[in-house]
Amino acid sequence: MLEKREFYIGGEWVAPAVPNDLAVIDPSTEDPCAVISLGSAADTDRAVASARSAFPSWAATRREERIALAKRILEVYESLSDEMAEAISLEMGAPIDLSKTQQVPSGTWHINNFIRAMEEFEFERRLGSHAPNDRILYEPVGVCGLITPWNWPMNQVTLKVIPALLTGCTMVLKPSEIAPLSSLLFAQIMHEAGTPAGVFNLVNGDGAGVGTHLSGHTDVQMISFTGSTRAGVAISKNAADTLKRVHLELGGKGANIVFADADEKAVKRGALHCFNNTGQSCNAPTRMLVQRQIYDQAVETAAATADMVHSASPREPGRHMGPVVSQVQFDKIQALIQKGIDEGARLVAGGTGRPEGLNRGYYVRPTVFADVSNSMTIAREEIFGPVLSIIPFETEEEAIGIANDTPYGLTNYVQSQDGAKCNRVARQLRSGMVEMNGAPRSAGSPFGGMKASGNGREGGVWGLEDFCEVKAVSGWHEAP
Repeated sequence: MLEKREFYIGGEWVAPAVPNDLAVIDPSTEDPCAVISLGSAADTDRAVASARSAFPSWAATRREERIALAKRILEVYESLSDEMAEAISLEMGAPIDLSKTQQVPSGTWHINNFIRAMEEFEFERRLGSHAPNDRILYEPVGVCGLITPWNWPMNQVTLKVIPALLTGCTMVLKPSEIAPLSSLLFAQIMHEAGTPAGVFNLVNGDGAGVGTHLSGHTDVQMISFTGSTRAGVAISKNAADTLKRVHLELGGKGANIVFADADEKAVKRGALHCFNNTGQSCNAPTRMLVQRQIYDQAVETAAATADMVHSASPREPGRHMGPVVSQVQFDKIQALIQKGIDEGARLVAGGTGRPEGLNRGYYVRPTVFADVSNSMTIAREEIFGPVLSIIPFETEEEAIGIANDTPYGLTNYVQSQDGAKCNRVARQLRSGMVEMNGAPRSAGSPFGGMKASGNGREGGVWGLEDFCEVKAVSGWHEAP
């Protein structure tokens, strides 16, 4: 069993102030695979003090120096990609091929995109032609607390660490205690790349401990959190006393609107997207809204798609589904599937219990419900598992109304071969992102939501700006 009790503070690996062991559970076997230590207030204070001490010098570095460091981080990250894939697969159950082709490359993608955005980022901007002696300056916000989840570990770590680094901030990372191994490897990457001491620090811990202390810390100027809406609310309240900036990327309940004129692969594509990463994605299209003319066929296609998805060990190669991350998640998903049955939704694929042939591990059957109303629990709550709810609609207006009738507003999806209709619907959907006809968002596109899905944007120039303060200066003198 791996022993990973130390934290990365001030450029070195240090022992916790007070030992507090926690077993990391392999979700495919339910057995411990590693042991970490949960940090205390003393560990958090030490990490924050290290970041605070490093901030003045790092904030004063030149753009070229920060970009050069990011490029070295990328180089080391890529050299350890196989090791990173194995860590993610072990800690959160992603099948090894998915870990190699999606989980790890998400980090590569973001680092590259941030380097590109940084090369053109303007830290000094003119207010306008009407005000030739006014300047708008973008400056690093300061010490940042970064709290990341377990479902896409390197996706979220790189979306926070790299823009903070490039804009001149220093930071303390608290990864999920459920899946900390990949972030510990990332700390090694930061060290090997030559990150100056104190610029990047890592303390393991749970939300109630390190997370709470970090979000309420007087020497932390910003919290960037990705996780549940419930935890985001708690963090916001705790941070309010210190008036720090709080950036939240929270849950979702994405609607996938499939019109009668959608392409023939739309339903299968949407179902597979829902089941990807075992349904553990905040932007998963978990509500499929289908126009009546094609509803019956869509239900059959979605059920057949679920039936063809098989579950197997994350260690096995191939395109299969792994377990969900923990006993808590497994129990929650099972309860919500049963709730769907009890509330009268028509179960057409999957259901409660483990997939056939698996009696150990947190494996969930890919599940499809038809005849769901938008008032049912499975249509309202974020399940965070491979569960698809299919809801019929008649008109464009009705589809938009159902899609927007949710506390969340992260990602919605539109499937139609009528371009004008797609654009018209996209404008009316209350979400931070809309993806149409299977086209993914491009490099540098901002990620984030509305309503209970959070605030702020990650990725590209917007991700850089979120780690900056804006200063307005009048009477500016041009250098001779």
